[in-house]
Amino acid sequence: MALKSGKPDFDAVVVGSGPNGLAAAITLQQQGLSVLLLEGKNEIGGGLRSLELTLPGFIHDVCSAIHPMALSSPFFKSLSLEGHGLEFVAPGNAAAHPFDDGSAAILNQSIEKTASSLGKDGPAYIRLMEQVSRDWSLIGKDLLGPLSFPSHPLAMARFGLKALPSALSLSKMFSGKHARGLWAGMAAHSIQPLSNIATSAIGLVLMATGHSAGWPIPVGGSVSIANALASYFLSIGGKIQTNFFVKSLDQIPSSRAVLFDVTPRQLLQIAGHRFSSVYKWQLEKYRYGMGVFKIDWALDGPVPFTAAGCQSAGTVHLGNTIEEIAAGERQASQGKRAEKPFVLLAQQSLFDASRAPAGKHTAWAYCHVPHGSTADMTDAIERQIERFAPGFRDRILAKHTMNTTEMEDYNPNYIGGDINGGIQDVRQLFTRPALRYSPYRTSEKGLYICSSSTPPGGGVHGMCGYHAARRVLKDV
Repeated sequence: MALKSGKPDFDAVVVGSGPNGLAAAITLQQQGLSVLLLEGKNEIGGGLRSLELTLPGFIHDVCSAIHPMALSSPFFKSLSLEGHGLEFVAPGNAAAHPFDDGSAAILNQSIEKTASSLGKDGPAYIRLMEQVSRDWSLIGKDLLGPLSFPSHPLAMARFGLKALPSALSLSKMFSGKHARGLWAGMAAHSIQPLSNIATSAIGLVLMATGHSAGWPIPVGGSVSIANALASYFLSIGGKIQTNFFVKSLDQIPSSRAVLFDVTPRQLLQIAGHRFSSVYKWQLEKYRYGMGVFKIDWALDGPVPFTAAGCQSAGTVHLGNTIEEIAAGERQASQGKRAEKPFVLLAQQSLFDASRAPAGKHTAWAYCHVPHGSTADMTDAIERQIERFAPGFRDRILAKHTMNTTEMEDYNPNYIGGDINGGIQDVRQLFTRPALRYSPYRTSEKGLYICSSSTPPGGGVHGMCGYHAARRVLKDV
């Protein structure tokens, strides 16, 4: 057992070096604790890794790529990561949503410019987002944390009235395809049927971050975020050990607290024998959501989108109408293969020249698939891209694919290809991974969970790790 009497080897040990593990380690080390960060692979980062997956000189983000929360995260904002090599570039448009007729809706940092792409629904969009964006500085920190009494109750109540309905219900405030399609693409980041209660919350948060800080791209790849966080951690005295895959508590050096950047399934395998029967039962009942099928391409030129707004967007949502997107997400959630899947595409090399050789480009995309599906979605995804960018396939030099099994093999936290650490529906939004006074404590003293399986869930923001570390500091 890692927790021993007497003087321990470290005050705290963090298992897993994804953004949340790094955030937890930094938060504890900042308060004068001695912290060891353990990583099973030969390099740190978790979902923040970038590799030459296709051809030499083409840098692809293996997992996460675009980071809507990076510049809005209270934790990231508290650090000076520029001094540790982190640089972001902001696309002209955070996201674009093309349609079959060659037009596109856009998410621009300006609410007015966004509204102007939505035709007759422009005024309705302003009514929806103007107050949310204005309130974001008041409610953002509370939304990115465990359930608690809000710092600004009225602002949170205003947000809640819009966030609690399903995305399909809230879409009724729009009448045109542009606003409804843009909205559906944002809400589909929730990776669940758009008919689910509170799917509007995800769409509103993504739009609010787009209007407040944009959706930034890290220069050099997502690994740049991990490297900057690790550099900061080491600069304040932290220690990192790689190639240390934890399967048992007995492997971990002695400490006063151990924080696990893993999901409930791995936590049970490592420490389940130490948990109470009730807590163990809760973790066993934890639900994982849909998986993803991902493709990276090396391209001979940029993706030839028909709609002009797409060329200046870091992210492009491919799904046409809200009806088509809702149908595809519903089918995947029911274990069916969607013929026209909703595709999330990123084109980082348009804004970061370091990603590809001169004159060449990269593209990154995934679609949602049934949990654990091994179906090859390459043709379906490429057909969706070709639909809005005729001639795309002619520009492909090489490609690299990952199904749900390969995603989980690469990052064990992606159970069944679930990149959110568990479905983030209304039942598991604030009570993940179990219904407890503190979601970060386990039933065993000194053992904590700090992954995206805790509030506020998936995304590169570090807030799960930050809040778990704050809990440790109160306890230890």
